[in-house]
Amino acid sequence: MKDSSHSFETVTDAVNSLKAEGYSEDYNLHWNKNNKECRIYVSTSEFKVDRFYRFEGDTDPADEAIVYAISSDTFKEKGTLVDGYGIYSEQEVSELVAKLIPL
Repeated sequence: MKDSSHSFETVTDAVNSLKAEGYSEDYNLHWNKNNKECRIYVSTSEFKVDRFYRFEGDTDPADEAIVYAISSDTFKEKGTLVDGYGIYSEQEVSELVAKLIPL
């Protein structure tokens, strides 16, 4: 996993670029539906974070976010997960990402 050196202007630009690369699943959508039976939540060992992009809010800390590109060779699935960081991160999402990042 790497913090990508590619720079995007916005979170939307990063997500759209990743979609063009085949990262079509929206894991936030699954999370927002509280669908904890989604494969990524019950099979974390089968997924990995390929890379991520960090966005810092120049004037508003609420604009701080991280876009994760996540894939699973087992399920032949790729998608994105967006989380805030710092005081704006969601604890459950941060815990999920920690399970996906190899030590």
